[in-house]
Amino acid sequence: MSATTTDRAGGPPNPAPNPAAAAGPAAMTPRARIGFMAMVFGMFMAILDIQIVSASISEIQAGLAASPDEASWVQTSYLIAEIVMIPLSGFLSRLLSTRVLFTASAAGFTVFSLFCALSSSLGTMVVFRAAQGFIGGAMIPTVFAASFMLFPPAKRASATVIIGLTATLAPTIGPTLGGWLTESLSWHWLFLINVPVGIVIATTVWLTVDIDKPDRSLLARFDWWGLAAMAAFLGSLEYVMEEGPRWDWLQDETVAAFAALCLVAGVVFFWRAFTRPEPIVDLAAFRDRNFAIGCLFSFTMGIGLYGAVYLIPLFLARVRGYNSLQIGEVMFITGLCMFFAAPVIGRALGKLDPRLILACGLSLFFLSLWLTARLTTQSGFAEMAFPLGLRGVAMMMCIAPVNQIALGTIAPERLKNASGLYNLMRNLGGAVGLAVINTLVKDRSFLHRVHLGESLNWARPEALRYRDTLSQLMAGGLGEAQAQIAALARMKTMVTQQALVLAYNDTLLVMAACFLISLPLVPLLRRPRGGGGGAH
Repeated sequence: MSATTTDRAGGPPNPAPNPAAAAGPAAMTPRARIGFMAMVFGMFMAILDIQIVSASISEIQAGLAASPDEASWVQTSYLIAEIVMIPLSGFLSRLLSTRVLFTASAAGFTVFSLFCALSSSLGTMVVFRAAQGFIGGAMIPTVFAASFMLFPPAKRASATVIIGLTATLAPTIGPTLGGWLTESLSWHWLFLINVPVGIVIATTVWLTVDIDKPDRSLLARFDWWGLAAMAAFLGSLEYVMEEGPRWDWLQDETVAAFAALCLVAGVVFFWRAFTRPEPIVDLAAFRDRNFAIGCLFSFTMGIGLYGAVYLIPLFLARVRGYNSLQIGEVMFITGLCMFFAAPVIGRALGKLDPRLILACGLSLFFLSLWLTARLTTQSGFAEMAFPLGLRGVAMMMCIAPVNQIALGTIAPERLKNASGLYNLMRNLGGAVGLAVINTLVKDRSFLHRVHLGESLNWARPEALRYRDTLSQLMAGGLGEAQAQIAALARMKTMVTQQALVLAYNDTLLVMAACFLISLPLVPLLRRPRGGGGGAH
């Protein structure tokens, strides 16, 4: 047998995968199961932390005596740091081993969670949140790679379902849990809750996970310039995506400066990645067709996952006036349907072609968003339960097969780097999606407000009658002139509210179109054989 194999998508020959490594372990030991579940809980904790904090950012702002714009850095600093660590985790996992990296990541995340809870100023909070995001970010991609190294091929479908459920359930229940913790205790408990859980996770992983050995020789070839370029590129990109919609994009000098830095650093990063013998991030995994297309699906899933979890609560808060707990009650149906769908989809993945399940999931995701895009000012749980529940099922039907397809044909020696890139694409999809959503809501609400305002001119008898009716209803405690002014103010508020609802519907339709457009990519995928993880 030749010592090298040529990548199917072309390119230079690659080392032949170790058949034993590709096949994975013959059986799953109880110790390995405990270690894997601890890693999954660690990933859940890292993803959940973003959402529970975002649900209570106003309370944190008040506690730190910060302005709304300043308080946004509590989230932005975390996201920027995390998005830098995710692709870096592949290199660090090979350098330190999965056991050491994950344990250090869980322990560091726990320590800085405690520091965040004890913060008394915005400056220290931002520093500790950045450290928390950077160190904790390694947990997410490491779990994906570990699932292929720990599980035998026949069991990998159930592993991908568990990971998919965890990765999607955390953002769904995050706002509910965050609101409950803040209202029942205080915002400090958003971080304190991580401490006992993090200690258990770090200890358990250290004692039970031992699936690879460190390669210290990589340190001598560490690309420091590549790391700096990657940090500047991804950090600037995340900042532009987060702050751009708020400050009118390049019209703001700071956003424009970071956009320029992103462009320059991106050129340097890709140059180093393609020319270095041992790059900080190995982009060769994109030569695999399944992985490249899987990353596009991961990007799309980021838009749908984070976009829907952001947009629906925004509607319920701004239009219906719901508090965090009421929003959580409406959103709970999505998580419930995901939970019940997970074992069914896990069994189906073991028997059916994952591409078929993915195609059905994308179609259902499109349908769920299209049905949701019928919001009115009276929409609540009864009107939204079915589409939100359908979205939960669709999400599981997308995430689980995409995980298996994207990473299932990657050679074992490239799996760790590939896992980081794959998770990076989902986070980038969420960042880009939220930026586009905010821009669309702003622009479309303005456009609808103008059109609705034009319909309420005084040449229309209906508008005059409605104004007079409102004036008469308000005239009891006001004079005639004040009643007229109050009636006009009420009509203006109604126009603004209706324009906002129409803008949300437009944005949901755009999100739905992303899933419909991605459907033709499914036939281009190859079916991973033997459960993946190096199957070629």
